Amino acid sequence: MTPHNASDDSRWSDLDRPPLNAAALRRALVREGGLWSELDVVQRTGSTNSDLVARAVAGKAAEGAVLVAEEQTAGRGRLERQWTAPARSGLFFSVLLRPAEVPVDRWGWLPLLTGVAVATGLSKAAGVDTALKWPNDLLVTVGGEERKAGGILAERAGTDGVVIGVGINVTLREAELPVPQAGSLALANAVSTDRDPLLRGVLRALEDWYGRWRAAGGDPVASGLQETYAAGCATLGRKVRAELPGDRTVVGEAVAIDGDGRLVIATEAGVQEPVGAGDVVHLRPA
Repeated sequence: MTPHNASDDSRWSDLDRPPLNAAALRRALVREGGLWSELDVVQRTGSTNSDLVARAVAGKAAEGAVLVAEEQTAGRGRLERQWTAPARSGLFFSVLLRPAEVPVDRWGWLPLLTGVAVATGLSKAAGVDTALKWPNDLLVTVGGEERKAGGILAERAGTDGVVIGVGINVTLREAELPVPQAGSLALANAVSTDRDPLLRGVLRALEDWYGRWRAAGGDPVASGLQETYAAGCATLGRKVRAELPGDRTVVGEAVAIDGDGRLVIATEAGVQEPVGAGDVVHLRPA
C-alpha cells in the first residue's frame, strides 16, 4: 500500500481512499421535488463554506446546492479554528438552505438539526454509534474514550440563506490525527467507510429533518427536533465548563436544551443559565 503523499496528485495515490463518484451521487440525490438541486465535487478548495456563500450571495446557487471537496486547504471550524485532513480521508461539504417559511429567530436550530441528521445518517450507513456535543461536534468512541470526529459550521448567506458546512473524519488513521482528542469513523470501528453511501445517508437524513422542521414553521417541539437532539446529546447530564464571549466562564451541570437551542447550565449558585454561544468543555467526574 502506498502511503498518501500530499505532493502526489494521482487520483489513486492512496487505494484506501478512492474518489467520490459525483455522477452517481447526483443520480441518487438530485431529483424532481427533492431538496437537493445540484451537487458538485471539487478536488481541492480553501473552504466549501466560503465558496458556497460567495455563490449564494452572487445569485449563482439555488436552495439545495451541495458543494463537496475531496480536500480543504482552509477548512474552518467554530471560532475560526482550522480544520485540515488528508485528501479523500473524510466528507467535507456545504449545503445552501433558504428556509423562507421559518422565522429568522428559529434559524439558530439549523446547526443542531444538521447534527441530528449527520448522527442519524452515519448510524445507519456506517453502523457507528455517534453522540452530539453541544452545539455542533460529532463524537465517536475510540478505545473507550469520547473523540471528536466531525463538526458543523453555519454561516448566513445574504438575507435569506444559510450555508451549513460539515466535516467528518472517515478514514483518518491514528498517526494522521491533528490533535490526540480527534477521532474518525474508522478508528471507531465503523462497519463501512465507503464515503459515497455515507454522504448519501447523511444528505437524505438532512433532507428529511429539514423538511419536518420547515413544515412545522421551525418549531423545535412540533418537529420533534428538540426532543431528538436532547436524546442524542452527550453534553446533557454532564458537568461542564462554558467559556463565553468576554472571557466569562460558567461551570455547572448541563440540564436542558431550551426552545432556542441554547444549553441550560445549572450552576452551583443555584442559577439556571442559558448559554447561546461559546466553547463547552466536558469535565471529568471528580
